[in-house]
Amino acid sequence: MTSSMVRDEAPGQQMTPGGPGGAPAGIDPPSGHVRARAGAPPGSASARAGAAHATIGPGVAHRARVYDYWLGGRDNFAADRLAGDQAAAAFPGLVESVQSTRAFLSRAVRFLAAEAGVTQFLDVGAGLPTAGSTHEAAQSVAPEAMVVYLDSDPVVFAHGRALLASRPHGNTSYLRADLRDPGTIVTEAARMLDLTQPVAMVLMSVLQFIPDTANPYQLVDTIMDTMPPGSYLVASHPGSDLGATPESSLAGGHTLVDTAVTVRSHAEVSRFFTGLRLLPPGLVRLPAWRPTSPATAETPSALWGGVGAK
Repeated sequence: MTSSMVRDEAPGQQMTPGGPGGAPAGIDPPSGHVRARAGAPPGSASARAGAAHATIGPGVAHRARVYDYWLGGRDNFAADRLAGDQAAAAFPGLVESVQSTRAFLSRAVRFLAAEAGVTQFLDVGAGLPTAGSTHEAAQSVAPEAMVVYLDSDPVVFAHGRALLASRPHGNTSYLRADLRDPGTIVTEAARMLDLTQPVAMVLMSVLQFIPDTANPYQLVDTIMDTMPPGSYLVASHPGSDLGATPESSLAGGHTLVDTAVTVRSHAEVSRFFTGLRLLPPGLVRLPAWRPTSPATAETPSALWGGVGAK
């Protein structure tokens, strides 16, 4: 792990990025706030940690905490709730779509843990591990399940690690990596997972942030190629043929996310599952994937989703 990343520490202890030349910045697990070393040089790990304080603090909305608010979680502040309410007013059905995405994740993960016997999960671009996340779904039916979260957002990474350090969470880890760097993802995953045994990789509403110029299909293929037979891909993606637009998929505009979004058609999303066997009912609107009731199947959603087996 590089010096700018948070080292693993025992729960309750301070987690510190190794800043050069003196006392490092730190993260206080109960608060999730970042402290910068006084006089840290621009661009250093300590300076970056200090800059993150403004974003991770309660006065500025952050996309991960807004999602937590929409999902009924408790790890959000007034600024996040205000931004969430403004986004919901601008895009009717947005909150329901976010909630249906989380419900699809829960159904898919529980199915894999309970019926497919998967006990290892790799959730890339996970956001905050709260409010019905992968580890909760998997460990509710398989307490021994190991869940590794990977996220490239330094704020999400710091806050997520603090949450996992301050609460009981079973066999769960939070590591930092970027989907655009599949080599690092595999290396980091191998620290915690046995890659000779089946792994379910989860890519929930993250692939739209990878433009076609970055070859997202190759990125996914590269990671799945390292997984053994019996592994799975769980993915969702805004559908251009379901009415999703780049604006709505930004979840409320520039106040929540500053990355361009690419919405894709059913045929384009299907390409992420090339070489895999799509489990019934195939690539469908998220609420239609093994719904728990007829009402669930009718929940608003403009995302395609499916589960593919290797």
